[in-house]
This record gives sequence, C-alpha cells and structure tokens, in this order.
Amino acid sequence: MSSESSIPEHQAVLVLPHIRVQSANAISSPMTWGFPAITAFTGLMTALERRLGRDSGLALYGIGVICHGFEAQITHEGYTRAFRLTRNPLRHDGSTAAIVEEGRAHLDLTLVFDARLTDDFRGDAERVALADRVADELAGMRLAGGSVMPGLPIPARRPTRPVLELVPDDGQSDEQHKAYGDWFRRLARRWLPGFALVSRDDLLQARLAELREDDPAATALDAWLDLSRWNARAVERPTEHGSHQPPRVEWVNDPRAGWIVPIPVGFAALSDLQPPGSVKGARDMSTPFRFVETVWSMGQWVSPHRLKGLDDLIWVTDHDPEHPSEHGLYRCRNAYHPPAAMPEPADLTNNIQP
Repeated sequence: MSSESSIPEHQAVLVLPHIRVQSANAISSPMTWGFPAITAFTGLMTALERRLGRDSGLALYGIGVICHGFEAQITHEGYTRAFRLTRNPLRHDGSTAAIVEEGRAHLDLTLVFDARLTDDFRGDAERVALADRVADELAGMRLAGGSVMPGLPIPARRPTRPVLELVPDDGQSDEQHKAYGDWFRRLARRWLPGFALVSRDDLLQARLAELREDDPAATALDAWLDLSRWNARAVERPTEHGSHQPPRVEWVNDPRAGWIVPIPVGFAALSDLQPPGSVKGARDMSTPFRFVETVWSMGQWVSPHRLKGLDDLIWVTDHDPEHPSEHGLYRCRNAYHPPAAMPEPADLTNNIQP
C-alpha cells in the first residue's frame, strides 16, 4: 500500500454470486477428475489481487467455493465415460496434429473471499463501487482454465450482484456471537441451492488408524484409496427359525460420512529451490524454481446452511519452505469442523449423494 494509513485492516467478505465458467479444466490432478482443484481458485485469488493493484484498498486472504451447477463434457456409452476431445489445427506442413486429452466442464459458482479493507471503504456506496470493479476485473480473467461468461437471465429473487460487507465482530459476549451467527446465516441462505467444498483431513486420519488396527503396514495412500471408492461387503442374513432354506447373502455398501470426495490440495517439494533462470524451459525465468508433486486429501460437499461461519468455508494457502525433502509443502487448508453429534451409520446410508 502507498502509506501506513492505507493498510487494509477491516475484515470484510466479498461475494461474487453465480459465475458461469465455460470449459474449465476437469482433470484436477494425475489421479482425480471432476471439479477443478482448489489451487486453481487460490491462484485466481492471487491473480485478481494483482490486477486490482496495491492501491485498490482491498487485500484478499482466502477463498471459499460454492458449486451450483457442474456439467462435465463427456460422452456416455453404457458404463464407459470419455471426454469430448477437440482436434488441434493442422501443422504448418499440413500433417495432422496429435490429440491431447483435455477434460472440460461447465460450472456455475459462487466465490466468497475473506478480505481486508482500508478506512476509505467503510461506507456502503464505496463498497458497492469496489465490488462492481472486482466483478468487472474477474469477467476478463480465466478461472481454472475456463472462460468467465456473461450471466443468463435468472429469477429476480436470486442474487446476481456482487456483495462486499464488513464482517461483524464475533467476540466473546453472547450478543456478539449471536449477531455474527445471524449475519452469516442470512448470507449463507443466498448460496442455496448449492454445495460448499470443505476439507476433511480428519476422515483420512481416522480411516488410516482403522486400517492399521488390522494391518500395521497400511499407509495414508491405502486410507485415501479406501475413502475414494464405494466398498461393498457380503453380509449373511439368517433365515427364519425352523426354515430349511440356506442363509441368504446380500451385498451392502459401507456407510459414508456424507458426500466425500478425493481432492488435490497442493504440492510437495521434490527438490531444493533452484536459482532463477537455471532450469531450462521454466515458465518464469525471474522466479526461483522447484520440482514438486501433487498432495491429495479428502474433501466434502456440504450445504451452506450447515456451515457455522466463514472459517468453515474459507481456504487459505500455507507454505513451509524449510526441509524440502520432508516438509516442503505448498498446500491449501480449510478449518471446517464437522458437527459434534453425527447420525448413526445406518441413517447415513439413506443420505448418500451420488
């Protein structure tokens, strides 16, 4: 910022509702496909803040994503699904170019930013003007490799204008806590119908502990794969007393703790930082270079009305540059905490989303 007095210090929330994205990247990592990786949205946040400039009076610290619509560009043939591919233009000598497999999806999203504002934007009119400016900047950018499209005509009751509001103080007193809860619930109702992507690292750790009870050599990858698939088991049903029929066997799916999905959450370092320009073919020759690999975890799609506050929704970036061979992580974190009282496993089987 240009001066000490213009440093953003007032917490605010910036909501960009129902953004249409065409042909976004649907191959989010080497092992998953579907919804774009959360790193695509944190990258958008960084690029957006740079476009606005240091003197914009707005700083972005985290981002939340609510999905209202997802349309994968795939073909169906029985149980087989394949991406719809496009042929590349002919080469300069007239030969046919190779087809590079690319997965695409159309999205309808609401983006929620954890922001900080300067004193210049404490007024309602100033915040409205700044929110409109951010929306205009986003309209000329790429999101997860897709194009941001103009909004379609929708019912008037659905909010379409960007919102920039100051966050009430969630203090220690009951009145402050109640005021914050009422404010967030009012905001979350605008995001319905839709689902928010949150982190469930706790499920991965819990499943790993369960697997190691039977197999001490089980790894985090085993737990991740176990949570990523539908597991069915043969259960023997006893026959009626006095019946001479053999026992009946049924296949039953293991219960799942909601709509959980495998997601990439960042990158782990494979090498030390290389000096700028020392690696041939790097995208940016003025920035230090490091080889990395994808880091996976578990996520969950949760209805916004089940969130308790912004911390449950917002993803932030976390970087540990020390000890690249052990902890060199560039990953996204989310502070979602599941409800303390969960339904019994028998009840969860009736609430599983496909």
